[in-house]
Amino acid sequence: MKLRAYKEKRTPGRTPEPGPAPRRGPAAPHLVFVVHKHAARRLHYDLRLELGGVLKSFAVPKGPSLDPSVRRLAVQVEDHPYDYKDFEGVIPEGNYGAGEVIVWDRGFYSAPAAKDKKDSEKALLAGLEKGDLKFVLAGSKLKGEFALVKTRQDEKSWLLLKKKDGFATSADVLGKDRSVVSGRTVEELSVGGGPARPEAGGGAVDEALQKAPLRPMPRGVEPMLAGAAKKPFDHPGWVFEVKWDGYRAVAELGKKGVRLYSRNKKSLAERFPAVAAALKELAAEAVLDGEIVAADKDGRPSFQLLQDHSAGRGYLVYYVFDILFYRGRDLTGLPLTERKALLKGLLPAAGHVRYSEHVPKDGVNFFRAAKARGLEGIVAKRAGSPYRAGARSPDWLKIKNRVTQDCVIAGFTRPRGAGRWFGSLVLGAYRNGELVYIGHSGGGTGGADPGRLHARLLALARKSCPFAARPPLETGVTWVKPELVCEVEYTEWTADGLLRQPAMLRLREDKAAREAALETAAAAATENGRTEP
Repeated sequence: MKLRAYKEKRTPGRTPEPGPAPRRGPAAPHLVFVVHKHAARRLHYDLRLELGGVLKSFAVPKGPSLDPSVRRLAVQVEDHPYDYKDFEGVIPEGNYGAGEVIVWDRGFYSAPAAKDKKDSEKALLAGLEKGDLKFVLAGSKLKGEFALVKTRQDEKSWLLLKKKDGFATSADVLGKDRSVVSGRTVEELSVGGGPARPEAGGGAVDEALQKAPLRPMPRGVEPMLAGAAKKPFDHPGWVFEVKWDGYRAVAELGKKGVRLYSRNKKSLAERFPAVAAALKELAAEAVLDGEIVAADKDGRPSFQLLQDHSAGRGYLVYYVFDILFYRGRDLTGLPLTERKALLKGLLPAAGHVRYSEHVPKDGVNFFRAAKARGLEGIVAKRAGSPYRAGARSPDWLKIKNRVTQDCVIAGFTRPRGAGRWFGSLVLGAYRNGELVYIGHSGGGTGGADPGRLHARLLALARKSCPFAARPPLETGVTWVKPELVCEVEYTEWTADGLLRQPAMLRLREDKAAREAALETAAAAATENGRTEP
């Protein structure tokens, strides 16, 4: 019996701690961890990692650190039941471990580069057996990669180490001394302490929430869109996020369940059930905005994996970067940073639904880091900006590693050689509500099956040209209804307002044709003959 030692040290009915019963309810889609701050005879912290159906537990006398140069002793103690992850309270005098216990931190965790929960458990169990346990924490306070390394001095003695990564810091994380559940300190808990207060700026968050007007939950939200910037910049009034390479998605969480849909209002819940299930676990009344991505084995988002996810490839993550509505309050008028502070307290940082982090001020270095990792780019956002649903606002600016444009496929030309389905794709985009010609692409179909694409275009064939002004093209064009959207990469805009050397990257099934609007700089090029994208 895994929990025999736990049971032997406790007398039923004398302590509020959970009994050594098996876990209740369905298994979560991810592994959990918790750090208890325990004011026993000696104050210490208990790191507990879900593994094999129990919580593997380590007493850390000096507490965890985010400083890679610091090594902390961690003494392995008896396994605890899974339900102990939620325990917070006072263990009465005369009992084992008597004293106050708060949930100092909690969240999800995994093995580095693991695809899923099963893959994580296999690697973590092997690491535990080997005495070299590497894991990635995603909690409210502890984030990033850590390791537990067994010492040679004692079978139960380990060292808790923080690995060097983007979350490493010399700042003392133990200064954040409040429970992530009740907001109380162990001192407040010992005297039945006053009202619960959120950790780290919770008072400011509550104050911001009270400023937001009471309104019914919005339905069918049109997400806010970003303009374009040519290059990254630094600015104290802006924050910078990763530009995720996936499907933009809005989530409505309410009493009737979860709605998850794309920009063109197509339901995504059936296509990505793991994300929908994780959203349901939040048990919140909220409207969220974010991007669904599929990560490769190195953790990088891959649009190809997202399109092929039905084959079970890639790990799905819904990165949420904004919250529009929460508990009956319309948050769209609040400044971005206040919305994100509230959002961070609501969401986990791991699993299928995650909080999308940002960095303040330093856009140039952040862009360099994104480029080095092979990411699509970054999004700059004005820190004090409201959420303008359905608008393309200069308060949000996307900065890409490569120059791309969303285009409507308006037709195709005859193939010039045998064995080809078409010669080139005729491309357009919307400017001031009108579809304008911006060039044609003959450099492949970006991974889309050319035969299937040809069949889809034939089904959309029409006799008349869909452009507001008919372009001077050679004969032999088959015009189609402007419904399919593709993304193309190009070198620059010509003086005539056309794309130079456009090459199709992929179809954008998640976007409606009207969303293929000319970017800010592109629109200027088509109107003024500018030669810059």
